[in-house]
Amino acid sequence: MEYNTAMNLVELAERIRSLRIDQRLTLEEVASRTGLTRSWLSKVENFRVTPSLPALAEIAKALGVPTSKLVEGLDEKPSLTMVRKNERKVVQRDQSEANTSVYESLAHRRKSRSMDPFMITIPPGVAREEALPHLGEEFLLVESGNVDFEYDGDVFKLQSGDSLYFDASVPHRLVNSYKKQAVVLCIFQSPQA
Repeated sequence: MEYNTAMNLVELAERIRSLRIDQRLTLEEVASRTGLTRSWLSKVENFRVTPSLPALAEIAKALGVPTSKLVEGLDEKPSLTMVRKNERKVVQRDQSEANTSVYESLAHRRKSRSMDPFMITIPPGVAREEALPHLGEEFLLVESGNVDFEYDGDVFKLQSGDSLYFDASVPHRLVNSYKKQAVVLCIFQSPQA
């Protein structure tokens, strides 16, 4: 199978993470098997970087699967896919004791896509540990609650109904420093190869 660099990063990341966890492997163990760093592999699993074909082959080898299995079906493009509210898929992203935000994929049924829409539920007092960049562009719409948005060191206070469109290659993060849960619609746009 040809490796398409425009394929869906979220689905690829989920497959890699699931295979690693199913085999009870730590990131450190996969790093030692591949010669790649733990932090870089973590970025792959959090869909922040796209692995090159040689790196993907090393990851597949470390997980004991053919590279083709990792990318199988990721280039499928049905003309329309529907995800009902009760069919959303929770995706792990940047989870830690400090960050208990829940990401629900709103388009997981379409494997190959240039946009990744998520509904993010951010509990009170929760933030990702650091502002991080990734490729592409991003759109945010605060559905309910209030959040602070850090972007390149600046902080923007957002209320329900406020939205942002920005270059995601600049370090950024959402912070809920308020007493109520916030829900944010977030759409990542991945650059096309």
